[in-house]
Amino acid sequence: MLETSARLLRLLSLLQARPEWTGPELAERLGITTRTVRRDVDKLRGLDYPVEVGLGPGGGYRLGAGAALPPLVLDDDEAVAVAVTVRTAAGSGVAGTGETALAALVKLERILPARLRQRITAMPVAIVAPRVAPSVDPAVLAAIGGARRDRRVLEIDYTARDGTSTRRRIEPIHLVAWGRRWYLVAWDRDRDDWRTLRVDRMTPRLAPDGLPTGPRFAPREIPGGDPAAFVADRVADIRPFRCVVRVEAPAEQVRATIWTDQVRVEALGARACRVRLATDDARSAALILTGLDADFAVESPDELVEELRRVATRYARAVAGAQPTAPPTSTPIP
Repeated sequence: MLETSARLLRLLSLLQARPEWTGPELAERLGITTRTVRRDVDKLRGLDYPVEVGLGPGGGYRLGAGAALPPLVLDDDEAVAVAVTVRTAAGSGVAGTGETALAALVKLERILPARLRQRITAMPVAIVAPRVAPSVDPAVLAAIGGARRDRRVLEIDYTARDGTSTRRRIEPIHLVAWGRRWYLVAWDRDRDDWRTLRVDRMTPRLAPDGLPTGPRFAPREIPGGDPAAFVADRVADIRPFRCVVRVEAPAEQVRATIWTDQVRVEALGARACRVRLATDDARSAALILTGLDADFAVESPDELVEELRRVATRYARAVAGAQPTAPPTSTPIP
């Protein structure tokens, strides 16, 4: 049988792992009687843990929300998962999370056993941000999440790409993090259609208590059923310069090589594909295509052809007059 202090920690861990437990279930897990379970629950309450007890024969024990955040009890896998997730939070694009995430990670790693610290350092995580993306207010994410959870229509002010501001009534269905940007897949009641909205351009209109005031709505199924694929299809051509090239390489290879999310790849058999790329300008497109390490032919526009000629001329000047280097020779070991 577990000692009292260890048993309390184990009981707390079980209460945090599931929404509700019956007394007999907890007693079986802990190897104690239901009477001891009741006494241990009273001890947790004495330590300010908000343990609630359901009424009636089917009532069980559950850990409620308290006035302050109680200490969490994590097993090894949970602790590693939390540490890795917190480490990536600095690159999430949510305003104010970077320094806070680092402070939380320092606290967590300070108390982790050596075996868990080794597991975490074995999974290094780096955030690569090719460009600075607008940050997202955590309060806006919370408002959207609350409206989605309660299935309430959310009224927002939305700023379009051209700076035009409109008021919209939307049914928030799903949040998607795409690169360093956040998008909301929503049903627009005024336009009677699906919309993919940039969260950093949204300002929710809320009640003084911070909650949405719109009516409830019935959940809708996102076209295709995959929120990430839906967003990818809608935002793949948002940059001003667009080009089409035929690449002499398998589509899977090209998808794995191109580092921008503004691309569509269409397979043309097993060894070729057509790439539709959206970038800020022809120079950016030329840089990306040069990195494919595969032959390609420009289908459009002529501006990309001229940019590639300029780059080719520069490369030719870089190697002009260079003497070929003889291959290294090996010396037999005596």
